[in-house]
Parts: sequence; C-alpha cells; structure tokens
Amino acid sequence: MLQFQTIPVTSFAQNATLLWDDQTQDAVLTDVGGEAEILLQEVASRHLNLQAIWLTHGHLDHVSGVPALLRHQSGVTVLGPHQEDDFLLQKLPEITRQYRFPECPVFTPTRWLADGDTVSVGNHDFQVLHIPGHTPGSVVYYCAEAKLLIAGDVLFLESVGRSDFPRGDGPTLLRGIREKLYTLPDDVQVITGHGAYTSIGHEKTHNPYVRAA
Repeated sequence: MLQFQTIPVTSFAQNATLLWDDQTQDAVLTDVGGEAEILLQEVASRHLNLQAIWLTHGHLDHVSGVPALLRHQSGVTVLGPHQEDDFLLQKLPEITRQYRFPECPVFTPTRWLADGDTVSVGNHDFQVLHIPGHTPGSVVYYCAEAKLLIAGDVLFLESVGRSDFPRGDGPTLLRGIREKLYTLPDDVQVITGHGAYTSIGHEKTHNPYVRAA
C-alpha cells in the first residue's frame, strides 16, 4: 500500500512529502525545500530505501534542500520539474541569499519531466501533469490507484498558486486546473505545497478562483 507523510520545512512551512510503498520499502521525497537532515531522519526512522526526489517547480522553498540532501544520501535521483523552470534553478545562489535561506548552489535534475511522463515509488505509478502558470515549469504528480495528487503550488485549499512571479501566467494556471485537475475524480486527495490538504471535489465546488466549467 502507498503511504505518505508531509513534513513542513523552511520558514515558508512548505509541505515536503515522504511517499513510500510499505511492501517494497522504497520511498521518494517531494519538494525538498530545506532541513535535509530532518527529512532524512524521517526516512531512516521507517527503515526506508530512498530512491528519488520529485520536484514540482523551481522556487527556493521547494528545491533548495536538494544539494544538502544529496551530500548525505548518494545514489538518489532528482526528477522534475519541467525544463522551463531551469532559469529558477540557475538563480538559486542569489535568491537563497536574498531570502536569507542557507545558500544553495545551482544544480540540474537527473531528469527533467514532461506532461504525460510516469514516475514510480515501489509498485505505485504517478502520472506527471505539466500545469504552468505559477511557474512555467510547474508539474503535479497523480496516482490514479491511490487517488492522490501531489499538487505543489498549483492548487491549494480554496485557493490557487500566485502568478505574479517572473514568467507567471494566471489565465494559463486556471485553465490548466480546469482542464487537467478538475477532470480527475472528486475523491482524489490533494497534498498542497503549503497548508491543509483538500480534494478535487471540494475545490470544484468551493474554490473562488477557479470553479468547474
């Protein structure tokens, strides 16, 4: 069975998520924004085999812990986001200093992801959906079997991601939510990038920024 736990990290309380298959004990971490040692302690406490890091987009609170984690845990692959967010990763030293985060060096993921790709943890497959607008390279991860969506900063409880950052695009973001997320089953649980979980059905009815068509 697929299991998960969110671990808020950084001063932005970003929801890093530990996903694991309780049969194989294989695991991934999503959006490693910081506090790598805390995240690795969670992995070790469950005796899991960390295989990969999945990134939803390139903002510092979602990615700046990656180099530190890789220094402690060799052999872990870094998947995502879409290559359109490379410009954000290239600016990490400057941006982390600006926001008084521990300085993060530039890094390149093991593999950029595209719409329609599949990634896996143990025996559980997740479909990659490219939903630009918050950033041009934002992706989400959807497991149909588990009815679980890792949404990053695309969709929140009765809210959506900001689009006033460089290369953000509000209309594109809302269109992506309607066309790619609101077509999922209503009972899909949504792990958001910050704050409380929600569901697709709840957002279709109650989200004031984007309602179902």
